[in-house]
Amino acid sequence: MSKYDAQIKEACEKFAHLLEGQLERVERINAAADFVDYDKLDKIVIGICGGDGIGPIITKASQTVLEKLLADRVAAGKVEFKVIDGLTIENRAAVGKAIPDDVLAELKSCHVILKGPTTTPQGGTGAKELESANVAMRRELDLFANVRPVSIPAEGIDWTFFRENTEGEYVLGSRGVSVPGELSCDFKVTTSEGTARIARAAFDFAKKNGKTRVCCVTKANIMKKTDGDFSRIAHKIAAEEYPELTVEDWYIDIMTAKLLDTASRSGFQVFLLPNLYGDIITDEAAQIQGGVGTAGSANIGSRYAMFEAIHGSAPRMIERGDGDYANPASMLRAAEMLLRHIGYADRADRLRAALDAATAPDSPIKITGRRGGSTCREM
Repeated sequence: MSKYDAQIKEACEKFAHLLEGQLERVERINAAADFVDYDKLDKIVIGICGGDGIGPIITKASQTVLEKLLADRVAAGKVEFKVIDGLTIENRAAVGKAIPDDVLAELKSCHVILKGPTTTPQGGTGAKELESANVAMRRELDLFANVRPVSIPAEGIDWTFFRENTEGEYVLGSRGVSVPGELSCDFKVTTSEGTARIARAAFDFAKKNGKTRVCCVTKANIMKKTDGDFSRIAHKIAAEEYPELTVEDWYIDIMTAKLLDTASRSGFQVFLLPNLYGDIITDEAAQIQGGVGTAGSANIGSRYAMFEAIHGSAPRMIERGDGDYANPASMLRAAEMLLRHIGYADRADRLRAALDAATAPDSPIKITGRRGGSTCREM
């Protein structure tokens, strides 16, 4: 008999429950509906969810731009904006849920969502432990594909990252087990169905956009079961369904270095990654582009889609009273992606041109994030 028998039994029971939940999720993936055809909708409902910290400030600015660009469609009853409050850290902590039930119901009444950054309490600090609102939203709305473009034309960089959005370390990241004072275990999840659909999303994009090279980025030499399956499934689908593509295996550690290699990085095109690696490397790529404040992000599922900035809620800016100086560029990039997703590419082009002009080196708008620089409203 071990002195840890009771803790081991409790952990095994909890793990069995987690496995059951994940297998049920696989069944839901298999039963998912086909993708929405926005052209066939009588009206597209766009949810505007500010989040917290600087989120409401930069989201409101982006909403203003979207309303200007879609004014005729709103007047014709083809587009409706729906403001959704309640995703603040204070409200989420008060009800003890990553997404309060009433907020989730409102989100599900929309077709697409423009979402501001949200704060997630850090573990081990004594703060009430809450799952990330982003993680919960991706799961509840089954937003399995996180798509992040990075473009630096002057350097020949045109990258598109396809990050699996509902699995990996994130799906059970707040539900690990521990023997207090001795050890803690968190879990990483890879399903065949979840991997197949993100792989097809990346390969479809490559095929439709004239790309020939896809980099499958894992750590399969170490994480042999999860990352090993991710790589194996991706290569099988590529060989059977996309023979015109070249799919290469890269390990995440060397890929983070190769993105900084100016001699070879312009040769990369499309990246396919599990959840955690995609989260990390897309921030690096955004920094190469000019900072995380310059990049937007799309979270795509078959029924819903959510668009957001890739940076956080910047609570320090709010604490020092500098929220009005937050840079809305990332949210505006997300708004551009939203427009393209629902079929308004011409209006997305106008937004891109305006944003490029506003952030050009000779622009009078100089966002610094501090007093003395331009404000979000001025941009």
